[in-house]
Amino acid sequence: MGATDQRFDAAERFAGGAQYIGGRLRPGTSGRMHAVVDPATGEEILRYEPAGPEDVDAAVEAAKGAFPAWAGATPGERSDALHRFADVLAGRAEEFARAESVQCGKPIRLSTGFDVPGTVDNTAFFAGAARHLEGRSAGEYSADHTSYVRREPIGVVGSIAPWNYPLQMAAWKVLPAVAAGNTIVLKPAELTPLTSLLFAQAATEAGIPDGVVNVVCGAGPDAGERLVGHPDVAMTSFTGSTAVGRRVAEIATRTVKRLHLELGGKAPFVVFDDADLEAAVHGAVAGALINSGQDCTAATRAYVQRPLYDAFVSGVADLMTSVRLGDPFDPATDLGPLVSYAQRDRVAGFVDRARSYATVVTGGTAPAGELAKGAYYRPTLVTGAAQSSEIVQDEIFGPVLVVLPFDGDDEGIALANDTPYGLAASAWSRDVYRTGRATREIKAGCVWVNDHIPIISEMPHGGYRASGYGKDMSVYSFEEYTQIKHVMSDNTAAARKPWHRTVFTLG
Repeated sequence: MGATDQRFDAAERFAGGAQYIGGRLRPGTSGRMHAVVDPATGEEILRYEPAGPEDVDAAVEAAKGAFPAWAGATPGERSDALHRFADVLAGRAEEFARAESVQCGKPIRLSTGFDVPGTVDNTAFFAGAARHLEGRSAGEYSADHTSYVRREPIGVVGSIAPWNYPLQMAAWKVLPAVAAGNTIVLKPAELTPLTSLLFAQAATEAGIPDGVVNVVCGAGPDAGERLVGHPDVAMTSFTGSTAVGRRVAEIATRTVKRLHLELGGKAPFVVFDDADLEAAVHGAVAGALINSGQDCTAATRAYVQRPLYDAFVSGVADLMTSVRLGDPFDPATDLGPLVSYAQRDRVAGFVDRARSYATVVTGGTAPAGELAKGAYYRPTLVTGAAQSSEIVQDEIFGPVLVVLPFDGDDEGIALANDTPYGLAASAWSRDVYRTGRATREIKAGCVWVNDHIPIISEMPHGGYRASGYGKDMSVYSFEEYTQIKHVMSDNTAAARKPWHRTVFTLG
């Protein structure tokens, strides 16, 4: 066995196949094979047959069959199951962390300190939230009737998750859906299926009935499009690029299903001239490099008011050069590889093209030596780019930060809003009125003040504009996964109602 097998033996763990349907692993039926590769070494860790349309149909059928009983369970019963689920996840934390790191190249410090505990906490949160699916209180809003609102599950949810946070994205898709009484078919990215499969198995171990949580691992044109367009899927939830989100929306509209989209981002990091410089420098580097920059909320374009600009650039460059690239399973490693060689080359392409119109202050290359075997790319700082350039406007999804200066506050906020995206942003200042204005005027679903990146289960995540619509996490996510029904009951017992006069003459 190779070193990667010792980290997490995916071939043995998923010997039964990489589809999880009706509570069991099974092979796919696409007729092809796909390799999951450790991006830190280039070694194959799992070869599996991806899902074909028949597998999607089987998963949807399993979810459809499980729906009546799960939807009919009491909120307390669903809550108890999710509490058990959280306990199972916590008990298997090390296994989940190792699987996440080997398939994504995440430093083990990130997997153990963020991905896994965040997922456990999110599960525990929805275990509690499941008991609070309430509608508006009953009342007489007309003289002769009593009205109330029911919040009901939608049905089978078909969700598609990305490769950057496979475990957390599986949780963000599955948990609010099943807490609300829905059943689900999840399609993770074919590059990173391991923790999504483990997550579904843990749900079964916790006593969540077979068919409530299903996972199909396959390519977008085969499995993804079949899932989105399936007539028995009542809702689609997609997280990924804006370009693919448009395709998902196009397919979903054919069956007029509920649609939830969390798409790309290009988060601005606005530093006013009275900001704590050291805090802003550290926040920018951490916010730009988390998960090797493969984060839709990552700090990607810093706007720094001119009095602090030079010192900020110098401080970021110095701190970036101290970041340690290395083996993801070495606790001393700060930055792992990107998820694939293709993604590394895509990031490098942005930086290489920028050399003709901007300055690469530090980074901008792949490392040599032992790390050259993996999909590594050095932390990169770019200055001198125009606001209209692609490196400022387009989502790179790598460890690249672009810094631009601004003069007045009006200009800084205008620049922050000057991309198609609106997922996240941050504002840095000691002046509460300045940060208050920024939080009001920056068009993004989340605006941090004097920090960048932290998330919590109780608060919603979702964007504006080309970053999509709808919310993950928090009780607000139930708006996506429930159907609101108005029930109106007559209180008079009269056969002839006064409003009937609008239709016929009363005798």
